[in-house]
Amino acid sequence: MTATPAGWQSNPSAWSQRLPLVALAAAGFAIAGYLALYQYRVVSTVWEPFFGQGSRIVLNSPLSRVLPVSDATLGAGSYLLDAVTGVIGGVRRWRSMPWIVIVFGIAVGPLGLVSVLLVIAQPVLYGAYCALCLASAVISLSMIPGAMDEVLASLQQLRKVRRDGGSVWLAFWKGTPS
Repeated sequence: MTATPAGWQSNPSAWSQRLPLVALAAAGFAIAGYLALYQYRVVSTVWEPFFGQGSRIVLNSPLSRVLPVSDATLGAGSYLLDAVTGVIGGVRRWRSMPWIVIVFGIAVGPLGLVSVLLVIAQPVLYGAYCALCLASAVISLSMIPGAMDEVLASLQQLRKVRRDGGSVWLAFWKGTPS
């Protein structure tokens, strides 16, 4: 059984593809966790090398507390989900565990785009920037291409199952053999 999807030059589920994404997720988790600690006043100051009081303005803004938990807490949770779903499964998970690949893709893709919207809101709503928030957004965006390759491979496999008359539902949850 080959680990590389038909027609692909490389395996999108290879550890060499996923571990850098997991490392980025861990870095994002550390940044978002630190920002959440500031938002909950566990730490009294936030590091801001470029934008003066920008981080304080952004992190204390009404937008950062729209939901019951702070936006940085949601970001930390999202990065943790990225890391956990990034390490689950072996090098054939695009075929053997499509469900985890799709969860990984949802965690990285759409949730990563939310960070872009939050970055856009910084200058538009508050006339300020937060350096670590920007760093977090860069991390989120840089993870998307690698995650989406694997999602595409899983979706192609599920389409093949449907075309061959198999159960997409079973293949989604249980995977497919060679």
